[in-house]
Order: sequence, then structure tokens, then C-alpha cells
Amino acid sequence: MTTELTYLAFTAILTASLWVVYIACQVQTNGALTPQNYVDPAPRPVPLWGQRAHRAYLNAVEAFAPFAALTLITHIANKETSTTAWLVMAYFWLRLLHAVVYWFAVPYIRTISFTLGWLCVVGLFWHVIS
Repeated sequence: MTTELTYLAFTAILTASLWVVYIACQVQTNGALTPQNYVDPAPRPVPLWGQRAHRAYLNAVEAFAPFAALTLITHIANKETSTTAWLVMAYFWLRLLHAVVYWFAVPYIRTISFTLGWLCVVGLFWHVIS
């Protein structure tokens, strides 16, 4: 499997797993779900770190689609290079960093990691169309 597809798989499992931190916060704060929680879907209150964990998960889900699409296009179009390999690796590590600094409310690094991840997606796009 190519580096691009490997890191697409890594990013997919990372994105698919980020909800765990939010749910752990929910259980720690509010206990296990009760039958009433299934009737009323309103979220139960959580501390700020739990809210940040939820937002980090949602942000990762929103950012995944363009990254995945461009990575797959790169592979299908047979445009994989050392540059695209570097871009997908950087994207994965930047998304992991983004989630961690989001959970811990680290200022500035969250914005920088998000922006650099976006630039990786832009780089993939540019590579595909050129």
C-alpha cells in the first residue's frame, strides 16, 4: 500500500476514534446513560474540556472529507510523489496535534496546526490539478 493510502487509513481511524474522549467525559461527569437519555437526545452538561473534545471531534470529521477525496484522487490519478507522501504524513500528525492541543486548550498551537493541515490539503489539491 502506498504512503498516501496508509496515512489516509491512519487519519480515518484517528478521526473515527476522537469521539471516545468526549464520551469518556460524559460518563465521568454524568454517569452511564439511562433509558431517559435515549428519549431526550439533549446533550448532558460536561466540563469545558469535554466540550473541547466534542468540538475537536466535529472539526476532524468536517476536515476529513476534502483530505480523503484529494488523497484518493492523487492515488487514482497515479500522481503520488514524495511531496504528496509528505503532505499526507504531515496532515495526519497535524490533525493529531490539533486534537490534543484542543483538548488541553493550548492557545495559538491549535490554530497553527489547523492552518498547516489545511495547507496540506491545498497542497494536495494543487498537486492534483497541476
